[in-house]
Amino acid sequence: MWIIVTILVYFAVLLFISRLTGRQATNETFFRANRRSPWYMVAFGMVGASISGVTFVSVPGMVTTSGMTYMQTCLGFILGYVVVAFLLLPLYYRLNLTTIYSYLGQRLGPRAYKTGASFFLLSKMTGAVVRFYVVCIILQRFVFDAWGVPFALTVTGMVALIWLYTRRGGIRTLVWTDSFQTVCLFSALLLIIYKVVGELGMTMPEAVKAIAADSHSTMFVIDDWVTKQNFWKQFLSGVFIVIVMTGLDQDMMQKNLTCKSLREAQKDMCSYGVAFVPANLLFLSLGVLLAMLGRKETGDALLPTFVAENGLSVVLPFTIGIVAASFSSADSALTSLTTSYCVDIRGRAGDEQLRKQVHLAISGLFVIMILLFRLLNSTSVIDAIYVMCGYTYGPLLGLFAFGLLTKRTPKDRWVPYVCIASPLICYAIDVLTFEQTGYKFGYELLMMNGMFTFLALLAVSSRGIPSAECQTAS
Repeated sequence: MWIIVTILVYFAVLLFISRLTGRQATNETFFRANRRSPWYMVAFGMVGASISGVTFVSVPGMVTTSGMTYMQTCLGFILGYVVVAFLLLPLYYRLNLTTIYSYLGQRLGPRAYKTGASFFLLSKMTGAVVRFYVVCIILQRFVFDAWGVPFALTVTGMVALIWLYTRRGGIRTLVWTDSFQTVCLFSALLLIIYKVVGELGMTMPEAVKAIAADSHSTMFVIDDWVTKQNFWKQFLSGVFIVIVMTGLDQDMMQKNLTCKSLREAQKDMCSYGVAFVPANLLFLSLGVLLAMLGRKETGDALLPTFVAENGLSVVLPFTIGIVAASFSSADSALTSLTTSYCVDIRGRAGDEQLRKQVHLAISGLFVIMILLFRLLNSTSVIDAIYVMCGYTYGPLLGLFAFGLLTKRTPKDRWVPYVCIASPLICYAIDVLTFEQTGYKFGYELLMMNGMFTFLALLAVSSRGIPSAECQTAS
């Protein structure tokens, strides 16, 4: 009963914020928040928005298989955010973009523009749906099964609530709801850590010392060049993950483009880029503490199993943390998909009726796809979709790199074929390498995928760019 009451209060706060921020909203409000967002609110909210419900569960479980080596990737994030802040943000602000893929149209051509936007729509839709599906399964298990609520009703209700509080204010609403959800997420995380420390019979200072001394707290792997946990592989992967999955992702960039000026947007991005290090350190520390309890579970099962065995005092903060993490990522995905489809695919940024219809249609598609995953009930299908999402970011990296680093123009008709062929080639290389050597590529595939796209565009390009675009590419 207390869980349901808490969730209802949580949604009531979101709807209240939505009502305040959705007044007199236009498409400019929905897409860009009228460029009036305080940078510190964007930065604080982005910390929570970048942590999905799956991350909330998965990161603590990483310590059972790879220790704290994920921190090497997080350190790479910092450099990645600096690159985005001082290379990409100035470009986006100078061109006064609503969606970042408009740059591809100005620099490379209309097919490059549509291809980049289409890759984003495909990747973000499938990735967001899979992540939200996993969270719905967890909430169904811990909350709604006990009340006899059907899974279809759970999914429909949760997506409907996201649609309800984003339908008017759009991105302006999300700047404020993300801040609230970030508070909820980290409050829940700290309460769970406090509970685990109590189970271990320690004080907080003792727990910190125990984590530092534990074998699972290894962060750096310098000497082994073959392992995926090698420092340089993880660090460079972290840099490129941020550049591609933040700097070239409309979902992640849309809030940053609502700041009042470029200077404020840069302060926002650098601030939350640094904040990811202590944030992820907390999640990994929780994993070490759970491992110290002598639990046999590993990976994603580590935290949920502990929660299930420790009653309301743990289930309640865990539920709120999961809801906050999942909603702060799902609502921004829904809003960015609506923005990209209206602006990039339909080219009708000022049509409010179209925006409302698209927003509702994408919400309905969310529900249908989640229920379809439930019917398939196949982990291999979900894993395959995750892999596919990872491959779709490579062509975006190649497209933007080509536009920024060269002064050549690709033959526009060839761009879609290049962007489709590159991920397929990378997949074939990955499969063959594993069969021949047993080595499985990790984050390196993103860089390789982008490189193949870049080289192929170079092969089908000619010298010179249209004079109107020279300043854009410089």
